[in-house]
Amino acid sequence: MEKSSDSPAEHIDGPVAVVIVAAGRGERAGQSDGPKQYRSIGGRTVIARTLDAFLTHPDIGPIVVAVHADDEALFRAAAGEAGERVMVVHGGATRQDSTRLGLLALQEKSPGAVLIHDGARPFVDTETIDRIILAIDAEHGAVPALPVSDTLKKEAPDGTVSETVPRAGLHAAQTPQGFPFGPIFAAHQKAFEAGVADFTDDAAIAESAGIPVRIVPGSPDNLKLTWARDIAMADQRLTESRSAFPDVRTGNGYDVHSFEPGNSVMLCGVAIPHHQKLSGHSDADVGLHALTDALLATCGAGDIGTHFPPSDPQWKGAASRIFVEHAATIVRAKGGRIANADITLICEAPRIGPHRDAMTEALVNMLGIDRSRISVKATTNEKLGFIGREEGIAAIATATVVYPGELPE
Repeated sequence: MEKSSDSPAEHIDGPVAVVIVAAGRGERAGQSDGPKQYRSIGGRTVIARTLDAFLTHPDIGPIVVAVHADDEALFRAAAGEAGERVMVVHGGATRQDSTRLGLLALQEKSPGAVLIHDGARPFVDTETIDRIILAIDAEHGAVPALPVSDTLKKEAPDGTVSETVPRAGLHAAQTPQGFPFGPIFAAHQKAFEAGVADFTDDAAIAESAGIPVRIVPGSPDNLKLTWARDIAMADQRLTESRSAFPDVRTGNGYDVHSFEPGNSVMLCGVAIPHHQKLSGHSDADVGLHALTDALLATCGAGDIGTHFPPSDPQWKGAASRIFVEHAATIVRAKGGRIANADITLICEAPRIGPHRDAMTEALVNMLGIDRSRISVKATTNEKLGFIGREEGIAAIATATVVYPGELPE
């Protein structure tokens, strides 16, 4: 994806990749419900929420998730559609080795930088990711951190306080931690070959290799879920949010494409035989393009051109369902639930009625909502204008999305 002129990653030579470390067994959180990264909080799994934060960020490129060798099926089930958009590797015996194996899998992608993140930190936000990306350059890494606010005590062997440690300049580190890819991969390889496996985070490995690491502001919400009570509190927080007064938003989208020589028209994900086709950079599915804009409009996320610029050759001939599914992922990452999607196709031909059921079924699969919440309609332009002259097709789409609102007093 192209970097915009105001992209935090515009100074990085190559894509910004991500390694998400999720191979732990989570013994401290208890094992009765499985590893913590696959448990549900607020109706979705921890790992799915973590993935959303990076999959919806416009500057993030390839993503690798390191999972336990026994948990790949568990990961696929917990991640859902997001799991199909990332690479999966089996982790090692330690977090450090899992990270190294994730970096190894990214080598062929030639990233300029890499962010390394704990799979059990589902509340990382876009602003934190932006700050890390901005702070990385060819020589420097970056770590999000919060100043230590508690008074620190050093314990003596007999269990008493031996001294009070000055907290000035001390910070509690979070993830994602970001680095230029080549230097951090080399540092991990060097530690592996030397048999050193006791680094507590990736910034410590960078420091040992002489890579300067900048501290940027972290977020108090960017908590790592470690204990069973952390998971319970996260679930309560999200459940309360979902119980708030709803914030119902409606977005509209409009698109139009002209005809050109061809033998079928792609509309709402269905190929309809016709003596012409629609002209466009992708598959020119006018209905799905309008729906993409309608979904993005509900959360102020720009329009289809923001995320899939027609100047980018990778979208030439692309299936427009990719655009709709991306918009739906953004909506859900912001806590939205798609309540309704309504598309009106305006054309003299082809006939839409015989294909309406197939279109509805395609939209069910794209949006993950019940078919009763989807409407596909068609109308003519009464032989008026360019549509009446059968020079093209237009579409109007409306999407209704329910977002978390304010908690009741």
